[in-house]
Amino acid sequence: MLACWPRPTAALAAVLLLTGGAPARAAATLVGRAIVPADTFEVGPTSGQFITPANGRTPPFARRQPVQGFSAVLRARDGDFYGMPDNGFGAKPNSADFLLSVYRLSPSFTTASRGTGTVKVELAFHLSDPWHKINFPIVADRDTYYPTSNIPVDPSIKRDRLLTGADFDIESFRQVKDGTFWFGDEFGPFLIHVDRKGRVLEAPIPLPGVQSPDNPFLGSSTPTLRSSKGFEGMALAREGNFLYPLLEGALNADPDQRRLIINEFEIKKRSYTGRQWFYRMEDAANSIGDMTAVNDHQFLVIERDNFQGAEAKFKKIFLIDLKAVDSSGFVSKKEVADLLNIADPGDIGRSGTGVFTFPFQTIESVLPLDGRTLLVLNDNNYPFSSGRTAGQPDDNEEIIIRLDEWLPLSGSALEECEGHDDD
Repeated sequence: MLACWPRPTAALAAVLLLTGGAPARAAATLVGRAIVPADTFEVGPTSGQFITPANGRTPPFARRQPVQGFSAVLRARDGDFYGMPDNGFGAKPNSADFLLSVYRLSPSFTTASRGTGTVKVELAFHLSDPWHKINFPIVADRDTYYPTSNIPVDPSIKRDRLLTGADFDIESFRQVKDGTFWFGDEFGPFLIHVDRKGRVLEAPIPLPGVQSPDNPFLGSSTPTLRSSKGFEGMALAREGNFLYPLLEGALNADPDQRRLIINEFEIKKRSYTGRQWFYRMEDAANSIGDMTAVNDHQFLVIERDNFQGAEAKFKKIFLIDLKAVDSSGFVSKKEVADLLNIADPGDIGRSGTGVFTFPFQTIESVLPLDGRTLLVLNDNNYPFSSGRTAGQPDDNEEIIIRLDEWLPLSGSALEECEGHDDD
C-alpha cells in the first residue's frame, strides 16, 4: 500500500507502481519526469524591469510574470501539487515587480512506457496584505518600486496590496491542519502566516537574535546572518503542531561556518520553544535546498554546491535524525540520494547512458510520495540558470526517484503529503 497516495491520479499511480521490485544499484532510480518550460508566464504586472538580459532572454516581460524558481512543493488533495517560487530574480533590489505566488501543478510524468512529460500550471493564489498586518512598509505602499526608480508601482499591486520579491524572499512553506499556510522567509528571517487565499493573517514573526542585512528592522544594527541565508528549508512535524525552520547559512559570528541551526516553533503558541539542533554541511561553501519531514524526528535535507552543468559536483539528499545527536549537538546524517548519479535504466532522461543527472545550481524542493519514492524539483532562477544546456535558460524539471531503501514515513509527514482540500 502506498502510504501517502490514497487517491493518486491515474498517471501518477502508474509511476508509483514502478517503485516496486528489487532495488537498483545506484542510490536512486529515475521513474518519472515532467517539465514546465522555462518560458512559462502568468498574466500580471510587467516584471523583470530591474534585471539585465541573460541566456537569450531580454527583459522586461510586458504584462507577464514568469512561472519560475520553484523553491518548495506541497501535495494537494486531488493528486496535484502546490509549487512555490521564491522572491523572483534573486535579490531584494531587483524583484520589486515580481509577485509572490503559489501555483497549482498537474504533471503527466513521463515514465519508461507512458506519459507526456508535461505539466498543467494554474495560479493558486498571490500573497497579499489586505488587512495591513505587516508591520513595516511594503512595495504596495510606495509610488515607485524603489526610491531611486521612476517606474510607478503597478496599480494592481497597490490596490490589492500584493506582496513582491522586495518585501520577502519566501523559500519554504507548509500547510497546517486548519488549511492555512506558513512561509519561511530569508530577508528577516521571518515566519509568515497566510490564509488559504494567501492573505497575511498576522505580523511576520522574527527569529529572536537573528537579522540579515535585508531585515527591515535592522537600522544601524550589525547583521548576524549573511544575505540569502535565512529560512531555506522548513519542516512540519510532531503531529503537525511544530515547524522546524532551517537557516541556510551559519551565523556570522560562528567559528564553524558549516554549522546550520534548526529551530523549533510551536504553531499554537506562535513562539519558538528555544530548542535547537545543528546540521553540519559537508563544505562551508555549500547551501541547503529544502528540509521535509519523514516522521516527527527525521527529515530529508537537500545539500548542494553552488555550481551548475559540468561544474556541479555535489547535489545530495540526506536523512537526518533529531533523536540521534552527537556531543556537539549535530544531528546524524545519512545519504539517501546523489542527484548527479541517478540510475535511468528506462532512459526516461533520454541521455542514452543509463545515468540521469540533475545538474542545476539550485535544487530546492523534495517531497516524499511514499516510503520509497521522492518528488524533486529544481529552481531555474529564470532567466539566469543554464545547468542543462549552456546559453539556454533552464526549465523547471520535476522528477520522481525511487530509493534503494525504505524511509520510516509516519506521523504528520503522512498527513502533509495527503494534502488539504481547497476552499
